[in-house]
Amino acid sequence: MAFNLKKVLKAWLLSTNQPLSIKDVQGAFTRFHDQAVALVSEDAEVEQTGSTAVEALAAETPTPAPIVAEQVLPDATAAASAPPLADEPAEVVVEVPHDQDPELYVDVPSLITATQIREAMDSIAADLRAADEGVVLIEGNSGFRLVTHPKFGRWLRILRQEPPPVKLSQSSIETLAVIAYRQPVTRGEIETIRGVSAEAGITKLLERELIYITGRADSPGRPIQYGTTDQFLEFIGVKSLDELPASDVLSSRQIDEWLKNSSSAHKPNDADMGLSDEQLPLEGAAVAAEPAVDATTETADEPSVATEGQPPTQA
Repeated sequence: MAFNLKKVLKAWLLSTNQPLSIKDVQGAFTRFHDQAVALVSEDAEVEQTGSTAVEALAAETPTPAPIVAEQVLPDATAAASAPPLADEPAEVVVEVPHDQDPELYVDVPSLITATQIREAMDSIAADLRAADEGVVLIEGNSGFRLVTHPKFGRWLRILRQEPPPVKLSQSSIETLAVIAYRQPVTRGEIETIRGVSAEAGITKLLERELIYITGRADSPGRPIQYGTTDQFLEFIGVKSLDELPASDVLSSRQIDEWLKNSSSAHKPNDADMGLSDEQLPLEGAAVAAEPAVDATTETADEPSVATEGQPPTQA
């Protein structure tokens, strides 16, 4: 019977709630063979020591005199009471020790490749999906892990007495997307890209442990920079940031170019807006250009104001 890698991996997955990575599996097989070599060396040493001790004891012990045994005739009564010999030997059941199971411990390969591990994990995942017992195998950024199906989430929250999960707001999702594609990114850059304040969204994402503070930027004021956590990868169901969908809008190169242009952009003038460059006179300038009217000039329609003590002149 050949070695069954699938059974060993399934036992490891059931024995822990921590992710099982390919490196962990390969390291376990290396330790298995190291222990096997150590056991063989110990057995050989014990056997050699035992044989040496027996030879030394035989050399020190004198040879005893031969003993002549008397021939004893069988008793007729004993012979009669003895059970008859069976024609066929009785079946002997030999129990194989657990650590000698040929399917688990015999012919263990010394090298397990990543392809073999992935194929075995895919087979386990297919079996779990076919069984439909509420347990699924997922691969995260840290390795493979057995988890309960999302459809049992309500029952798990009832058991643990946990409140229903709170969904992220649209503002928080947009902030998280900018951080995921742009990281490390400062709060000022997020607000420049989105055009609104990002303080509330950043605070909520920090509380959910979806982002963390990566350090400070080499710019005036040394603003804090943010990046995504491993929990963010599990939250969206990817193994690494390389698996994020390609985005021309949020790519770091285009954002850098856009931020650079927006910071050094000139204010639009009339020519940029399609208007004429002709300068229109201001209202105050137009009033000043009109000729001044003499207050003492008399008009034909209105009589002149009489001076004190004299009657007004007739037109």
